[in-house]
Amino acid sequence: MRVSPAILIASAALWAQDTLSLKDAVAAALRQHPAAEAASSQVLAAETRIAAARSGYLPKLNYSESFQRTNNPVYVFSALLTQAQFTERNFAIGPLNRPDFLNNFQSQLSLDQPLYDGGQTRLAVRSAQLGRKLASEDERHTRQQIIAGVVRTYFAALLAAESLKAADEAVRSAEADLERARAIRAAGMSTDADVLSIQVHLAAMREQRIRRQADLEVARAALNEALGLPLQTPHALTTPLTAVRLSETALQDYEDRSLAERPEARQAALTVELAETERQTARAAMLPQVVFHSAFQADRQRFVRRGAANWLAAVSLRWNLFNGFADKQRSAESEHSLRRAQAERRRAEGLIRLGVHRAYADWKAAGERIETARAAVAMAEESLRITKNRYEAGLTNVTDLLRTESAALEARNRFLAAVFDQRLAAVELALAAGVLAPDSEVLN
Repeated sequence: MRVSPAILIASAALWAQDTLSLKDAVAAALRQHPAAEAASSQVLAAETRIAAARSGYLPKLNYSESFQRTNNPVYVFSALLTQAQFTERNFAIGPLNRPDFLNNFQSQLSLDQPLYDGGQTRLAVRSAQLGRKLASEDERHTRQQIIAGVVRTYFAALLAAESLKAADEAVRSAEADLERARAIRAAGMSTDADVLSIQVHLAAMREQRIRRQADLEVARAALNEALGLPLQTPHALTTPLTAVRLSETALQDYEDRSLAERPEARQAALTVELAETERQTARAAMLPQVVFHSAFQADRQRFVRRGAANWLAAVSLRWNLFNGFADKQRSAESEHSLRRAQAERRRAEGLIRLGVHRAYADWKAAGERIETARAAVAMAEESLRITKNRYEAGLTNVTDLLRTESAALEARNRFLAAVFDQRLAAVELALAAGVLAPDSEVLN
């Protein structure tokens, strides 16, 4: 038997497509989407800020090298002393008042070790750690949004494919109706008006199929964008567009979980902690600071000789007793910032609860719509079967036939839309509760 080239080409294209389940799509998006990479980089940047803040506990070591040439009497006098080149001749009034030019190569190595800073370093580390936690929650939020985006586009592509199938079926049904109408007309049981009406209906169904084909191409491109892939990447989607069954959980449980798990809720709580830490930092700036300082210095008339070295060790205390009330105003500002963060947290919790209420209601309503739409499909198909039989027998007109054809197609589309909405509502509920993850049951 000879196989058609068109069939071979279609089969090769089908085998070339990678099979892609919903969970595989989610894993791929989390692995390669630019948004996930950006969020991960933000966390790594926050970790470096922790290390930078901890450096406040460590000593600061500095090295400097300088060269001076001058005949300033005071500088020449002191430089000769530090170079260990001072002689009795330098006490003469003439050279003392008008010395010759002097070169001084100075090398200095200094070390400063904070002994007490009023807790400012500890608080800086605490702030950086809170920033790291905020970045982690932002990464969780980004990952959950990526998962939700993949689910939306995945099922949107499936819905577009199913809608295209329904449109194809409608075209085939209209073509069969046209053949039936022509046969009835040939038997003298109908007029040209019936045939023309069905031809108009067939043209409308073909136009709808064209639109559904375009919708499918756009939906597939949107899925690839959500996966972080080139828009033309082909896939064979294996997870069916069916309703998902979730374990029965009360609304209050979803609310409680949202306040504990939702990234926005955790970020609001962390923002309050950060504001409290900044308030403590503002107060710590009013406390004294104790620093150990040591230095080694070498002064030479020439770069490698005619010089001497000296060292210094000291402990100093610095206490800002008054700087124009700036510290006091910063402390007052931090108090206001803390109260603002607390108010924003209460506001965020209220919005989170509202979001859970809305998502829960949408999920329940979508489940009920599926049962209603399924029953409507069964009734519409039975009505269409009866109407077709009656039309063939000459017991009804073409208007009733076309009306039932359209009603059956609309019922099938409403059922698909109800299933699609139920899948999305389940994901939105998990997202609102803050529990959406690659292994969530809403992805089954």
